[in-house]
Amino acid sequence: VQLVESGGGLVQAVGSLRLSCAASESTFRLNTMAWYRQAPGKQRELVATITSGGRITNYADTVKGRFTISRDNAKNSMYLQMNSLKPEDTAVYYCNTRGMSLNWGPGTQVTVSS
Repeated sequence: VQLVESGGGLVQAVGSLRLSCAASESTFRLNTMAWYRQAPGKQRELVATITSGGRITNYADTVKGRFTISRDNAKNSMYLQMNSLKPEDTAVYYCNTRGMSLNWGPGTQVTVSS
């Protein structure tokens, strides 16, 4: 399964972005999926997860109340709606399974200016 992230960009603080993750195969829909991010000089961190059916979601404390994860299994896609963005959200964002079992995609750069 190949993963491709998109939707990043440069945005001012308190702005919004919507990230997308496209999977190449329908086996995507069997997995609990997650968004991760990696800021310069920092380790990759878990941002949000969503179960295979989309009913249960979880968020890192740093994004709770601002980010919303969702998925559309019919389109083999997952999304991350990011609102009230902060400069500390600046990072490369990646999607993968919760267990990081798939090859990493290229990621999408999110830059939030103050």
